[in-house]
Amino acid sequence: MHHDRTRTINRLKRIEGQVRGLQQMLVDQRYCIDVLHQLQAVKAALGKAESEILGEHAAHCVAEAIASGDPAAQTAKFAELVDLFEKVKR
Repeated sequence: MHHDRTRTINRLKRIEGQVRGLQQMLVDQRYCIDVLHQLQAVKAALGKAESEILGEHAAHCVAEAIASGDPAAQTAKFAELVDLFEKVKR
């Protein structure tokens, strides 16, 4: 199944540019606090991209498993989410 991921793709392209900018800041020996502020911005942008993809997963993949009435598919989707959140806690 293909969903419109244009917004998320564009966000990731901006993040890519931010990361290149961070590399250049280090090459230019910019002030550490300035670099750290940019790192925080990249982390926040990645978090937004993650939320968009998670929302898409819930709205489409998980919803389809629920609508299918297939207990195995429902369990599999739930297990994927549990596994993901367990990795985040580490």
